[in-house]
Amino acid sequence: MAAGVAHELNQPLTAITNYAHACERLLARADSDPLQLREALHEITAQAERAAGVVQQVRDRTETQPAVRRPGSLNTVVAELRKFVQTEARLHGARLRVTLSPHLPEVLLDASRIQHAIVNFVHNSLEALALRPGADATIHIQTSVAAGDAVELAVIDNGPGLAPDAEPRVFDPFFSTKSGGLGLGLAINRRIARAHGGTVGYRPNQPTGACFYMVLPGRE
Repeated sequence: MAAGVAHELNQPLTAITNYAHACERLLARADSDPLQLREALHEITAQAERAAGVVQQVRDRTETQPAVRRPGSLNTVVAELRKFVQTEARLHGARLRVTLSPHLPEVLLDASRIQHAIVNFVHNSLEALALRPGADATIHIQTSVAAGDAVELAVIDNGPGLAPDAEPRVFDPFFSTKSGGLGLGLAINRRIARAHGGTVGYRPNQPTGACFYMVLPGRE
């Protein structure tokens, strides 16, 4: 649990540090733009709230409370996170595409936990893209209707993809294909999906790269 908490807290804390450094650089400039400073401070507040949400999730899990699922749109969850993910992609030299299905049915979801899963998928893709320096690094987030009335969230990149022998183990705790990786992000996503009655999976992207996805069941 300690390793999982460290992994989940590291993302918002890193973002807070990056935006705080940006504020310092803006304040050091004679022609600094107050609007840019305000936006950076807004992101610091948002990520601090996200870190607080992680702490609350740990408390909920230790008290064995189930995910608080409410009717909602997966598109809305993605849209609310889009600006943060776009900033993260830009910081890593990657381009972000977002494609939201216009006919997506509502599902029962815990928006905070699903957003954590999206960020985990995105950070996994950014780490993979770093293995192909100089390439036109792209991350594509898309939503679509799955079998029945289920919905699918997919995060696709044009990195190196997974070796065939890694595919069966990629969602196992502490398994990582990256040097120094904790191997927790995808395992956490599997736990989040199961708490929603859903599943996670992997399929190769064509012509190169990886597609990690989460399928959530429709409302009962």
